[in-house]
Amino acid sequence: MSPSPILGFFVAHMSGADFFGLVVSVLVIAYLFYALIRGEKL
Repeated sequence: MSPSPILGFFVAHMSGADFFGLVVSVLVIAYLFYALIRGEKL
C-alpha cells in the first residue's frame, strides 16, 4: 500500500500534461522561494 492513498490516486489518474504542469509549477515555486530567501528583486 502506498504511503498516501490520495496522492497515489491523483498520480494514477494524471495525464502526461498534468504531470508536466505539476513539475513546472513546483520548479517555479522553488525558484521564487529561493529568490525570496536570497532577497533578490524579480
